[in-house]
Amino acid sequence: MKIIPSIVLLSLIVSPAGAQWSQIGANPKHTGSVPVSAQPLLHLLSDITYDPFVPQEQAATGGGLIVHYQVPLVDGDDVYMEFKSGQYTAPEHWETQIWSIHGLRWQNGTLADRWTALSDWKPVPANGAARWEPVFHAVLANGSVYMPASGGTLLQVDRNDGHVIKRINPFATVDPNVYVAGVPVADAAGNIYYGAFGLDGADPWSKDITGAWLVRVKPDGSATAVTFASLVPNAPKPTDQCTTSFARTDPHPFPPTVNAVAPTATCGAIRPGINAAPAVAADGTIYVAGHSNFNPGYGFVVAVNPDLTPKWSTSMRNIFHDGCGVLAPYGSACRTGATLGVDPSNNQPGSGVVHDDSTASPVVLPDGSVLYGSYTSYNGARGHLIRFSATGVILANYDFGWDTTPAVWEHNGTYSILLKENFYNQEVYYITQLDPNLKKEWQFKSTNTQACGRGPDGNVTCVDGQNGFEWCVNAPAVDIRGTVYANSEDGNLYAIAQGGVLEDKIFLQLALGAAYTPISIGPDGRLYAQNAGHLFAVGGSRPRHRAVRR
Repeated sequence: MKIIPSIVLLSLIVSPAGAQWSQIGANPKHTGSVPVSAQPLLHLLSDITYDPFVPQEQAATGGGLIVHYQVPLVDGDDVYMEFKSGQYTAPEHWETQIWSIHGLRWQNGTLADRWTALSDWKPVPANGAARWEPVFHAVLANGSVYMPASGGTLLQVDRNDGHVIKRINPFATVDPNVYVAGVPVADAAGNIYYGAFGLDGADPWSKDITGAWLVRVKPDGSATAVTFASLVPNAPKPTDQCTTSFARTDPHPFPPTVNAVAPTATCGAIRPGINAAPAVAADGTIYVAGHSNFNPGYGFVVAVNPDLTPKWSTSMRNIFHDGCGVLAPYGSACRTGATLGVDPSNNQPGSGVVHDDSTASPVVLPDGSVLYGSYTSYNGARGHLIRFSATGVILANYDFGWDTTPAVWEHNGTYSILLKENFYNQEVYYITQLDPNLKKEWQFKSTNTQACGRGPDGNVTCVDGQNGFEWCVNAPAVDIRGTVYANSEDGNLYAIAQGGVLEDKIFLQLALGAAYTPISIGPDGRLYAQNAGHLFAVGGSRPRHRAVRR
């Protein structure tokens, strides 16, 4: 497909306030929505490679692209995107790569690459809590770009030419064994929040963390770090014993016996999730997700006051009763006779896990309640989406939450929640819309059976025979009309209208096993999607037909 210069397709559009996509989920609440109509999916306006290592990454994992990527940040004609360079050695040595932010701008119909700002950020060491390459993610605030850097610091970058204005360090020194955990976010006042934690340099995953913090950076660059433990007083102590799972060698199906008791092990200190981002409500409350270092099954959603004092922390331990005999069938997934509703892996009620390979982040809903997508394995590794009240009470849950940060569409005095929903065992894949009580409103099923690829000449060829394709977007986007935009592992970007009706789709590039490829909408309605390490700009204008006078 030929890339069409956008200047041919677009007329001047005045951007409404709040239309920019400045961070993960578009805004501090992470609602993934903007008050503009997205453009039709008519043309690829741009195709830029930001990850040159995709072929090597896929070869190393048997075809899967298990890498987390930044959402394209958009403000007017400016686009800011993560790029990778350096060397790719192997999945267990992802630190040999170099991460940077590129400043792109639409000029004469072309998305031009104007500048590069290199970071000394490195992900946490491989072969530990994170099996998939962690996310490197910037945020736009205060007229600057802020990107993660070494030692749990941020680099403030001039958004016009990419030079580093300063390094912001909330700690006494720059310790390379301290890592930015997850994604920095900015509130409406320009304060930036992110998690950080320290590891033992010689033995990062067998020894406990050396510290964990929630960091706030004010617009003037002053930074404060509060200990994560002080925000979660109900977390297990680092040396406490936490329940684990039955051993793989124990008799199957689990539990090994009807009354079996699962083993325990040291919990470890509480820390933020490796890929999770904080969210900030309109009243300044900050929401974060964390877990005990050695046991992600002891997970918490935590509310923090604007002055960085604890507001509440709610444990997700033993809150589900839909395991054996409900979502885990007796005789196959669960031992016949086991207690109704228990998680077969430990013979206890199910727990919402803060998984370190998940990018799921809190979402603040219009009524002040909060969503979090937790992981559970007993329901086909689908997880559970949990809704908390503004005071931390668990209000409802939905049987899918794995690695998803839902979008929110406000309409007619209420709102709807949009998320991917994958049935991995059955190979059935949906985009699902829920009401505020997490009840299903509609679904759109992926029915494509063709695996397609775009060659160097731009031509697309397809082979039939696939069983289906997962939705890999993880954080969909929704425009003012309620149209949902999501990209799939089949390589297509989909526009799904209200009611679950396919409005349009356009092929980008096949990307099987893609771990995290979020999408954004610019203030002019252009869409920015990604597959296979490529950033695609999509849009266009349909011809206007002159009315016929009678």
